[in-house]
Amino acid sequence: MIVRQLTCRGLINSHLHLHLKRQWGNQDMARPSSDLAALREIFSKANDIAIITGAGVSAESGVPTFRGAGGYWRKWEAQKLATPEAFSRNSSRVWEFYHYRREVMLTKNPNAAHLAIAECEERLSKQGRNVTVITQNIDELHRRAGSKNILELHGSLFKTRCMSCGHEAANYKSPICAALEGKGAPDPDTDDAQIPVQQLPRCEQKGCHGLLRPAVVWFGESLDSDIVNRTEKVLDSCDLCLVVGTSSIVYPAAMFAPQVAARGVPVAEFNMENTPATMRFKFHFPGPCGTTLPAALARHETEQE
Repeated sequence: MIVRQLTCRGLINSHLHLHLKRQWGNQDMARPSSDLAALREIFSKANDIAIITGAGVSAESGVPTFRGAGGYWRKWEAQKLATPEAFSRNSSRVWEFYHYRREVMLTKNPNAAHLAIAECEERLSKQGRNVTVITQNIDELHRRAGSKNILELHGSLFKTRCMSCGHEAANYKSPICAALEGKGAPDPDTDDAQIPVQQLPRCEQKGCHGLLRPAVVWFGESLDSDIVNRTEKVLDSCDLCLVVGTSSIVYPAAMFAPQVAARGVPVAEFNMENTPATMRFKFHFPGPCGTTLPAALARHETEQE
């Protein structure tokens, strides 16, 4: 499985794209179908469903995606702030960025797509069927919607990790520290707060007091090995895969669904527009995920009440 071949987070470039084309083959692909009834028939028989989600599923909750033309916080491209090097150079700026994102998320709620996934998981679990959410999102909206079986590839906005002792813990404080209160405004004209490192979030483990960082996977960092192993098992055993709101440009997640499709498993993409992987899939449903997904995951007529 390609999960093991590339476990560092990054953006797909031309060299990687050529590598993937060789992996998946270069044969002509049939245009994916938008036949909901055909997908529903497959769904009714599936026992192990993998649902891969990306920023698009949360965009409908009003969550900034930091993709495309709007992918800036102040005057910095968001992806340039999500690196270990950026944190080393300017921990205050990076913490302002993540503080802003945390505070925004506390005002947002799961949308119809999150709720449909959670309801589907709960309903099918009573039938002995499995639904696993593999998400690139760090906003915890799947968890808040009620999903239980979640693999968070890139960590969580609401977890911290100590740079000194390595302790990782959930953290829902608002603000996360006194010095960040009222900071993090995204307006390009806003000056950096330049908070002294001693006043940034600190570890509360006895005798430590080390600098905390967001417990997220930054670009260039490796995914958690346990999450990778569990993801690999899900993708290797699933008999239906849904790809919801992903751009298919951030690896390794961008390669998961095409690899599943390559072994003959039906893959359905739900996205506002085509992606680099669309032609690899059996189905493509354009439009807002909150509109298209609930109908696909609703109770099938063959399911018992």
